[in-house]
Order: sequence, then C-alpha cells, then structure tokens
Amino acid sequence: MTTTEEFAEFAASVSPRLRRTAFLLCGDWHTAEDLTQATLAKLFVVWRRIRRLEAVEAYATRTLVNTYLADRRRKRVKEQPTSEVPDIAVESAGPELRMVVMSALAALPAGARAVVVMRYWADMSVDQVAAALGCSSGNVKSQSARALARLRPLLGEIAAETGLLTGQPPEGPNGARSI
Repeated sequence: MTTTEEFAEFAASVSPRLRRTAFLLCGDWHTAEDLTQATLAKLFVVWRRIRRLEAVEAYATRTLVNTYLADRRRKRVKEQPTSEVPDIAVESAGPELRMVVMSALAALPAGARAVVVMRYWADMSVDQVAAALGCSSGNVKSQSARALARLRPLLGEIAAETGLLTGQPPEGPNGARSI
C-alpha cells in the first residue's frame, strides 16, 4: 500500500470524528468542514514524516485545535449572536438542548472552548489536553473551571435537569453522547 493510500484510509476513518469536534469548537457545520479539510491537508503534507502511527489521531486532534485557534486569531467572528432563536419548529428536547449548549459554548473564548470540548466531549484527561494544547495541566484545570463557571448561569435550569455541568455529557439511548 502506498503512503497516499494509507493516508486516504486514515482520512476516511478519522474525518467524521474530526468534523464533530470541529463543529463543537466553531458551532457551524460549514466552518467545521473547512477546519477538517484544512487539518487533513496539513496532515497529508507531513504524512511521510510521521513515525509513530499509533499517535497520529492525537496529532490530528492537536492540528485541528491549532487550526481552529489560528483561524480565530486571524479573523474575528463577524456574526453577532442574538437572543432570538430563528423560527424553526422543534418537536423534541434534543435539538433544543443542542442549540442551548452550542449557544453557551459560543459565549466562551476560543481557548476555553477548546479546553471544554477536549475535556468533556473528547473525554481527554487534563494531561492529554495540556499536551494537545501545548500548555500546563494547571492552565487546563483553571480554564476548565472558569469555563464551567461561565457556562452554569448560561445554561441555568437545563444544566440542573440534565446534569450537563457535572463533567459528563448526557447520554443518549445507547449510551452515546447526545451533544
């Protein structure tokens, strides 16, 4: 198998996870797709130099987060959040909860949002997040604590009802995370 074929196989297997993580970071599926593509492009450029293939998924996650943070530094968000939800009919509580959580995540600074997504969505340990972001464990802990403190009033009763800010996302019917 050639290195191009190896990369294509890797990209096909990891891109859905990268896309979901990117969506949680940026809050927009189109931007998440762009971030995923940019991450995969960066990985393809260095694919032949990657020696430890068992660590390539962690490298991909770190590349995704770095791409997101660099993009946020380069161009500030031009969209203005509003307190009004668009007129969309919603029948179940799932999408409502998702919208509330996405809105609350959007209120966090880019770095804090990355910490929350990596810690509580990607189930990474403090040390893993610190390694991925290139910062200390203490920095991850303090950013996590500050972000959760900022999220609590934004999520209000929903957080209390679902246990959303206990450190574990709510589970769906098959034990899968529902965010």
